Amino acid sequence: MKILVLNCGSSSLKYQVFNMDGETVLANGKVERIGMEDAILTHEPTGKQKVKKVSEIYEHKTAIKSVLETLIDKSDGVLADYSEIQAVGHRVVHGGESFSDSVLITPEVEDAIRKCIDLAPLHNPANLLGIDAVKEVMPTTPQVAVFDTAFHQTMDKKTFLYPIPMEQYKKYKIRRYGFHGTSHKYVAEKALDVLNLSANGSKIVSCHIGNGGSVTAIKDGKSVDTSMGMTPLEGLMMGTRSGDIDPAAVLYIMNKEELTLQEINSMLNKHSGLIGISGISSDMREIEDGLLANNESATLAFNMYEYRIRKYIGAYAAAMNGLDVLIFTAGVGENSPILRKQICDNLSYLGVELDNEKNDVFAKHDRVISSENSRVKVLVIPTNEELMIARDTQNIIGNQT
Repeated sequence: MKILVLNCGSSSLKYQVFNMDGETVLANGKVERIGMEDAILTHEPTGKQKVKKVSEIYEHKTAIKSVLETLIDKSDGVLADYSEIQAVGHRVVHGGESFSDSVLITPEVEDAIRKCIDLAPLHNPANLLGIDAVKEVMPTTPQVAVFDTAFHQTMDKKTFLYPIPMEQYKKYKIRRYGFHGTSHKYVAEKALDVLNLSANGSKIVSCHIGNGGSVTAIKDGKSVDTSMGMTPLEGLMMGTRSGDIDPAAVLYIMNKEELTLQEINSMLNKHSGLIGISGISSDMREIEDGLLANNESATLAFNMYEYRIRKYIGAYAAAMNGLDVLIFTAGVGENSPILRKQICDNLSYLGVELDNEKNDVFAKHDRVISSENSRVKVLVIPTNEELMIARDTQNIIGNQT
């Protein structure tokens, strides 16, 4: 089965084509600057040269048409015809309380995604545009929605509810939803496979650390708590997001600076985190360069960032009454041995002990970086959300036939 995976943003889309016989990637790419006359399509067919095209692409339907035309191009393509694509899997950011798993897309599912727009105003509309575009271009091809929030629907009420009047939850569904669920699910399953462990009885903390970041407690293979909340703003200090902050501090700043809701939202989401503290960059690579150069603001930003990740790991070990496996994934988690070392050296009370040589190796494969004596297994696992989406799509389409 050949599956197209789409991740549609408001002005961009990413794609991968999988041959599920062997789970190989036939091609991947992205379209950037949708809505502009100089949109860029970057196409990377496996075993061939990368292709970059600049053209007018004003909406998602045209972007998806451009992708499909490139996929069947005689010189750059990887497919003979559109009909080779047997299903399309979509990353959908927010499924609210409606979805605890991936689903075949129907009009009812689209309505439910639409009802979650208030919860993800930047993402769900773009996801729906991608679904509509595929319907127009390939009307008979089945589509599957894979939700970032679905994996966390196993959280208990004591975990996902906020201590605010219950009426607010009942009226507006204000609660913790969590994100990066597809990534956390993938790396947890991969870790169990690498270690030859059963999900039953396992206690895992997964750290998805990129420009956005979240930590998830996974017990018996299920999410029991996660650091992001109703929105991706809660939790860790991130590249440009503040993470956890006293709500009264937000009100205080709004009053002192006479900020609107839009302005304070922009401050917390786009001008805080690493960039807000360091004044240098939201990119951890540049923060680490500053750290090594003894730059005071970069060092402070790094230490705050590391401390907050470590604090969540400790909290989730307490929540699960133990910890067997600690996972680092995503851009920073996979590529920052300095950060991993500082976190793990300060978790020795849990029995965490790194093998420094293994930690310092840069590699793009799953690996254990803890020492033989470590009571907690520490792994670096490159995340692969697209493959997880393709697998879910294959399973759902297979069950329909």
